[in-house]
Parts: sequence; structure tokens; C-alpha cells
Amino acid sequence: MDLRQLRYFVTVASERNFNKAAERLNMAQPPLSRSIQQLEAELGADLIDRTSRPLTLTPMGQLFHAQALQILRRMEDMRGMMRSAIASERRRFTIGFVASTIYARLPALIREFRAEFPDVELNLVESVTLEQIAALKDGRIDVGFGRVRFEDPAVRRTILRNEQLVAAVPLASELGRDSQTISLADLAREKLIIYPSQPRPSYADDVLSLFHDNGLEPRITYEARELQIAIGLVAAEEGIAIIPESVRRSRPDDVRYLDLAEPAFSPIIMSHRVGDFSPEIVGFMQIIARKYRDWGYAVPDALTDN
Repeated sequence: MDLRQLRYFVTVASERNFNKAAERLNMAQPPLSRSIQQLEAELGADLIDRTSRPLTLTPMGQLFHAQALQILRRMEDMRGMMRSAIASERRRFTIGFVASTIYARLPALIREFRAEFPDVELNLVESVTLEQIAALKDGRIDVGFGRVRFEDPAVRRTILRNEQLVAAVPLASELGRDSQTISLADLAREKLIIYPSQPRPSYADDVLSLFHDNGLEPRITYEARELQIAIGLVAAEEGIAIIPESVRRSRPDDVRYLDLAEPAFSPIIMSHRVGDFSPEIVGFMQIIARKYRDWGYAVPDALTDN
């Protein structure tokens, strides 16, 4: 007796017809009949009354049918339990990121993480810094990469490096034609495109603070939802934008990028839950430290203290 015979018998009992049961089992009728006969011979009792139409179970068949159902259900329960156990063993790691960090070497770090942790299911979620803080506290992400400084006692924040800011101007603009640099005072006279529009505070507020700290009031034309929309609006000659230096490679054919005369930087910040030093978090820190050395960046002490 085996599980295959039990399934055959239960199917025949359900269909009450050998031909219909064979179709449901995707097999020929003669092998099905032989299998049931072998089962009856092993048990030493008739299980099916073949003289009735449709077929019915004998009293022994009814008793056997109840037991067969229990066994098959138990086997399915066991399969489900094992599938759940196997799935729960596969660790998950979710990374939140702001769009501009994609240009700032984050993809290379993610590739390295995938190579070193092939058994970890890696998920990526684009979200602004404020959303990342809430997602970290709720357990929806495990680490976040953003640019806005935001204090929360439940979140540990590490500034990985400070990236230079540059101005994105329309290709045909006369700005910076002579020196390839431009002052904030000159930019303040242009229409300014900031991003993201929501939620706030965000990188948009950092850009506005850059002007205000220099006693300037910029002319805000658009509050774009995201980085790529802002760059697209610059290409459409709707204004200028202040962006991280790594975004220079975006739309090189219809946007020019100018260094700022005043020193201005945007931090790349890694955030994770306080006290969370899982193998994945520690591994990601080690990867960042190693790659930063390869790229010639200074390695923050926070990455090597764990």
C-alpha cells in the first residue's frame, strides 16, 4: 500500500466511476482498476461495490475511505508545514533608498551584497528619507540610504560621505559658458526647480537652506515629485536645479552641469535600527568599508567599530 494507491481510491470514491476517475487522474482506466484490485487484495476485503451504478463503497470501503482521507490530509499538512519552515529559513533583507543614491555607487554595493549573501532574499524600496525612518521603525526595511539629516532615538544614522553639489542647467543656457562654475547669487536669479515635492522635510529643504544660508531668496518655479522629473524640466528649459555631483551622468545630451563657486555638499546617510547588528547589516557595513577603500573614499569609523 502506498500514497499513490490511496489517492487513486479516494478519487474513485469521489467520482463513483472508474472512467471519470481515470480522466481526473490523467491516466488510463485499466491501470487504475488494477491498482484498486491490488489494494483490495492486500487488505483482504472488497472496498468498492462494482455491481451498483454509480459505484458505491462497501462498509469496509467506507471505513478505509475515512482513514485514507485522514492520511492524505495529514500528508498535505506536512508538506505545507515544511514549505513554511523552508521559506522562514530564507532570510530577507530590504533596502530603502532615495533616487539620487542610485548614481552614488549604491548599485555596486548591492551587487557585492548579492554575491556575498546569495541565500538572502534582497528587496529594494525607493522612498525618501522621512519614509525610510518610519519603515525602519515598523520593520518594513532593514537599512536606508538617504540624504536628509533626521534625528530619531530608534534609528542609528551614519554619514558615509559628503557629495559635492552641482548646478544642472539647460544645454542652451548661457550660464557658466566662460568659467564652468557659477555662483549661488547668479542661480538665485534663475527659475529654480526643487525636488521632491512631498513629504517634507526633504532634500528640497536642504537646497533652499543652501540659498538662505548665503542670504539669497531663490525663485521657485516647480516642486517636482522626483529627481528625474526635475532633470527633465531642466532639459525642457523650465529652470535650473541643484543636484548631487554623481547625477552628472544623467541626460548628458540636453543638460549641462556646472560646479558651484561656493562649497556645497549633500551627505549620503545610511540608517538602520539601533541595536540591529544582524549578519546582513554587519555584512553590508563591511562591504561599504571595503569598496570605499577601493574607490579612495574615507571610511567612517562607524563601519569598522562593529
